[in-house]
Amino acid sequence: MTDGRSKSRRSQAWFGAQGRSGMVYRSWMRNQGFGHEVFDGRPVIGIATSASELAPCNTHLTRVAEAVKRGVWQAGGFPLQFPTMATGETLMRPTAMLYRNLMAMEVEELIRANPLDGVVLLSGCDKTTPAMLMGAASVDLPAVMVTGGPMLNGKYRGQDVGSGTHVWKFEEDLKTGRMTEEECFFAEGCMARSNGHCMTMGTASTMACMAEALGMQLPGSAAWPAVDSRRMETAQAAGQRIVRMVEEELRPSQIMTREAFENAIRVNAAIGGSTNAIIHLTAIAGRVGVDLSLQDFDDLVRAVPTLVNLMPSGKYLMEDFCYAGGLPAVMAELLRGKLLHG
Repeated sequence: MTDGRSKSRRSQAWFGAQGRSGMVYRSWMRNQGFGHEVFDGRPVIGIATSASELAPCNTHLTRVAEAVKRGVWQAGGFPLQFPTMATGETLMRPTAMLYRNLMAMEVEELIRANPLDGVVLLSGCDKTTPAMLMGAASVDLPAVMVTGGPMLNGKYRGQDVGSGTHVWKFEEDLKTGRMTEEECFFAEGCMARSNGHCMTMGTASTMACMAEALGMQLPGSAAWPAVDSRRMETAQAAGQRIVRMVEEELRPSQIMTREAFENAIRVNAAIGGSTNAIIHLTAIAGRVGVDLSLQDFDDLVRAVPTLVNLMPSGKYLMEDFCYAGGLPAVMAELLRGKLLHG
């Protein structure tokens, strides 16, 4: 049975159709073992995953997707996972930036073309997060982001080492004889010792924080390490939340307002985030009709102190940031200073 509200859901144009049309859609889905009750009008939730072995930061997102599915089922939704391309800065040449817009187009069209009422976006490496936000914003169906989380702190000879940053130091140490080739080879594995994206405040960590600051990711979830069990708890909670968002008809255009972007810009200054955030926030804003200029970035950050001491310019790493309270602690401090919209 379907209720009055479920009849207006996008998915019912497929699964609730009468006659041959509905039969075709339902019968093909049932070859996966789904029972007839999943077509009763419940919200159909897409889980867009950029998991790929060619994007090491995103490899574990298949497991994250399983946690999201649990949450969707618990909340009464029907989860369906689908793959997207992965723009991994780790391997792609000359830069993954060339493919960000292509990925955004793919995400947009996959959401638009399929019987989805809402979507959970699973991202990780630098360009996957803004690309997915751009695509989802253009369709403007209810959406939640779950980033894959940073790696555990790198460790080498009793010191913390950062992925993507210590390569420069190790290369110079090798050239000057302070490290042997064997030691340098061993240190490679010490920089990246778990699943997850870079644990420095590079673009991946920055854009995870931006997704949270914009309101597109659950509070506190940007900083949990990829291999921490609470990363999976966060994913499960996101699965539950997206079902409620469909029922509330809460869309990205209602979340990513001008005020939300102003908050994100100030948060980026406070965390010492990547300058790439300027490029990505501007692109995301354009998808929801918010006009952001370079002057806005200059004006909004003048009064904002840098509160987070993370590599590559600082001392600590994302795991430390997480244990210190993560982004909610930073945003609470900015709120006390009246630097954010409440």
